[in-house]
Amino acid sequence: MSDVVNLRQFRKQKVVSEKERQAEQNRISFGRTKAEKNLTRALNDKAAKALDQGRLEKTDGHSD
Repeated sequence: MSDVVNLRQFRKQKVVSEKERQAEQNRISFGRTKAEKNLTRALNDKAAKALDQGRLEKTDGHSD
Protein backbone atom coordinates (compact mmCIF):
# COMPACT_ATOMS: atom_id res chain seq x y z
CA MET A 1 0.00 0.00 0.00
CA SER A 2 1.02 3.60 -0.51
CA ASP A 3 2.01 6.03 2.16
CA VAL A 4 -0.57 8.59 3.18
CA VAL A 5 0.51 12.11 2.23
CA ASN A 6 -0.71 15.24 3.96
CA LEU A 7 -1.28 17.68 1.08
CA ARG A 8 -1.02 20.75 3.30
CA GLN A 9 2.43 19.73 4.49
CA PHE A 10 3.43 18.76 0.96
CA ARG A 11 2.44 22.20 -0.37
CA LYS A 12 4.29 23.97 2.44
CA GLN A 13 7.44 21.91 1.80
CA LYS A 14 7.19 22.70 -1.92
CA VAL A 15 7.02 26.45 -1.17
CA VAL A 16 9.98 26.22 1.20
CA SER A 17 12.11 24.34 -1.32
CA GLU A 18 11.22 26.85 -4.06
CA LYS A 19 12.21 29.76 -1.82
CA GLU A 20 15.51 28.03 -1.00
CA ARG A 21 16.22 27.54 -4.70
CA GLN A 22 15.52 31.22 -5.36
CA ALA A 23 17.74 32.22 -2.44
CA GLU A 24 20.59 30.16 -3.87
CA GLN A 25 20.20 31.90 -7.24
CA ASN A 26 20.24 35.30 -5.51
CA ARG A 27 23.39 34.38 -3.58
CA ILE A 28 25.08 33.55 -6.86
CA SER A 29 23.83 36.67 -8.65
CA PHE A 30 24.11 39.32 -5.97
CA GLY A 31 26.63 37.93 -3.48
CA ARG A 32 29.70 39.04 -5.40
CA THR A 33 32.25 41.71 -4.62
CA LYS A 34 32.64 44.81 -6.75
CA ALA A 35 35.95 43.48 -8.12
CA GLU A 36 34.27 40.23 -9.23
CA LYS A 37 31.49 42.18 -10.95
CA ASN A 38 34.03 44.39 -12.74
CA LEU A 39 36.02 41.34 -13.85
CA THR A 40 32.92 39.65 -15.25
CA ARG A 41 31.90 42.84 -17.06
CA ALA A 42 35.40 43.24 -18.54
CA LEU A 43 35.48 39.62 -19.75
CA ASN A 44 32.05 39.97 -21.35
CA ASP A 45 33.07 43.22 -23.07
CA LYS A 46 36.27 41.61 -24.36
CA ALA A 47 34.36 38.62 -25.74
CA ALA A 48 31.81 40.87 -27.45
CA LYS A 49 34.58 42.98 -28.97
CA ALA A 50 36.38 39.89 -30.30
CA LEU A 51 33.12 38.65 -31.80
CA ASP A 52 32.47 41.99 -33.51
CA GLN A 53 36.00 42.09 -34.94
CA GLY A 54 35.42 38.83 -36.79
CA ARG A 55 32.12 39.95 -38.28
CA LEU A 56 31.89 40.23 -42.06
CA GLU A 57 30.06 43.21 -43.48
CA LYS A 58 27.13 42.37 -45.73
CA THR A 59 27.13 44.01 -49.17
CA ASP A 60 24.28 44.42 -51.66
CA GLY A 61 26.20 43.17 -54.68
CA HIS A 62 24.67 45.92 -56.83
CA SER A 63 27.06 48.02 -58.89
CA ASP A 64 25.54 51.24 -60.20
